[in-house]
Amino acid sequence: MAKDHGCEFVGLGWQLRLYLAIRPWLQPLMHRLVARRVARGKDHSSRAQEKFGYSTQQRPEGHLVWCHAVGLGEVLALRPLLSAMGKTRPDVHFLVTSTARSSGQVLSQNLPPRVIHQFLPLDGPDFVARFLDHWQPDVSIWSEQDLWPGAICDVFKREIPLAYINARLTKAGFEKRRKLRSGYRNLMQMFKFVAAQDDPTVRYLSCLGAASVQKMASLKPAATPLSVDEGELAALRASIAGRRVWLVASSHAPDEKVALAAHVRVLEADPSALMIVVPREPDRGDELCAALQEAGLRFARRSKGQSLSISQQVFVADTIGELGLWYRLAQIALIGGSYGETEGHNPWEAVTLGCPVLSGPNTDNFASDYELLQDRGLAKCIARTSKAPEHLAVQVLQAGCEVQSDQAEALVASAREAIMPLARKLLAMLPNE
Repeated sequence: MAKDHGCEFVGLGWQLRLYLAIRPWLQPLMHRLVARRVARGKDHSSRAQEKFGYSTQQRPEGHLVWCHAVGLGEVLALRPLLSAMGKTRPDVHFLVTSTARSSGQVLSQNLPPRVIHQFLPLDGPDFVARFLDHWQPDVSIWSEQDLWPGAICDVFKREIPLAYINARLTKAGFEKRRKLRSGYRNLMQMFKFVAAQDDPTVRYLSCLGAASVQKMASLKPAATPLSVDEGELAALRASIAGRRVWLVASSHAPDEKVALAAHVRVLEADPSALMIVVPREPDRGDELCAALQEAGLRFARRSKGQSLSISQQVFVADTIGELGLWYRLAQIALIGGSYGETEGHNPWEAVTLGCPVLSGPNTDNFASDYELLQDRGLAKCIARTSKAPEHLAVQVLQAGCEVQSDQAEALVASAREAIMPLARKLLAMLPNE
């Protein structure tokens, strides 16, 4: 028999009421889901208990701000905001949660001081209650698109202030959510503060029921550079000294198809050139290597412990958390997710490390970012035509050593200044001493 978790909220629409009613009964299925994911290596066996609200770290004393974002890129985008809030209030600690497995493997090296990472519990009432009982956050901040209705309701019932920031919705995402607008209206009205990245998202969230949506700058331009193992960087620089190196970062199969064809053309002009490919999902390493074999390219594979040599034309970096290393080695980078349906990945990680950016045409997830970077001459789009590999090869062969550093530094500095009002507004939601 499911427990009565007191899910009744006065004035809730039928969609959210239905979800909250069936939520307790879904918990056994959630247990089986996590067990299967652990068995398949998709979840950490040592941290799977966090998905059920069993925390693996102690709560620090004093005020605690809890921030949630879905995956590695989204959590890393929160770093400048966390830093700004931490500098403003040195007495406050921060809890960051995410859902993607990859995020847990990287964040410990890239988060600011006084920040703890845990995986968000699945949206069962027992799991969320256990999580909230342990952490007792003073403020709950949700970022971008990952909203868990049950958890948000549970937080609201405990009278913990809620904020929704860095929100971003495409037209397609809005149309999907509009079909559930009754439930979304209920959720939006629980947030004390809502801020979106761009004007379309402001309109979309307003249509979904959010009140007084504010426009904020994207957090991603203000991010500090990704960390790196300096010893590993020095060793790899020595091994590729004198070679032309270009990077395909966070790639998917459609990106790799264009990049491989481009690299064949690059090698015709510069036989010593090296392409480093970092697949967005490291589990795709076998698939990528099969494509390289079919193309007749010689390669080594990072996950197999293979090292670079002058004879190799491609290096498959199918590992997690090393993009800071590869951006520092490359003279130019093609940012993946831009030749298929993914609609782009974060270009700022490259820009903040002085690596010029190329992309395909599909970048709706970062439309305003790419528009700004292209206007400033910090990024170029290679259209998806039959000539795309040829045009991409030309850009690789013309690449210099550094992005226009003055332009990049000015954009990053401006973005960091813009964060402080947001940091102060969120800190003002903390209870008075």
